[in-house]
Amino acid sequence: MNLQGMTICFLGDSITEGAGCSSKNKVFHQLIAKEYGLTHAYNNGLGGTRIAPQVVPGKTLTDQDLYFSLRAQVMDKNADAVVVFGGTNDYGHGDAPFGEVKDPNPKTFCGAVRTLVEYLQKTYAGKPVVFLTPLHRRNEETPNIITGKTLAEYVSAIREICKEYAIPAIDLFEMNPLDPYDKEFVPDGLHPNDRGHEVLAKVIGEELAKL
Repeated sequence: MNLQGMTICFLGDSITEGAGCSSKNKVFHQLIAKEYGLTHAYNNGLGGTRIAPQVVPGKTLTDQDLYFSLRAQVMDKNADAVVVFGGTNDYGHGDAPFGEVKDPNPKTFCGAVRTLVEYLQKTYAGKPVVFLTPLHRRNEETPNIITGKTLAEYVSAIREICKEYAIPAIDLFEMNPLDPYDKEFVPDGLHPNDRGHEVLAKVIGEELAKL
């Protein structure tokens, strides 16, 4: 994929938003924009958000409940491509059921991934839609208290659904570009700092250019 001159929407959570960075222009997608000559890299990241909607009755809604499919509806429809980077919050503090990979129910994690993929493919027909799997994080083998699933199982569902729809998935979980226990790059075990985002930009930029 020739990134020169492209406009790309980056849909994600706090990592995409830039938590851990010293400024917004240090976030991985802005570094990619500078390195590869993007016309614009839209920061559609929002901290704490999840791919799946949450289903707790009577819960007071916050910004964290603006799940990915909701925010996808207000992204720039004229963008040349979309890159989705989520799932770690669904594992970390999500309370939606996990579901099954073939599950069409948008209120489950698997169904929400499927719903998002279908919406993006329809809305950005003929344009690249790319998913990034979650990064490794500290204590990722501890199961989600609602679903009983580990982060690896959330990652696996994203991989399988993307494969079914022929959506490229850049597998950051498998590539493991950042060690969550290395405080020089990931001080809190989840959010990369400026140096960590430089690593992400290099890896993601190179992978996008290969597509």
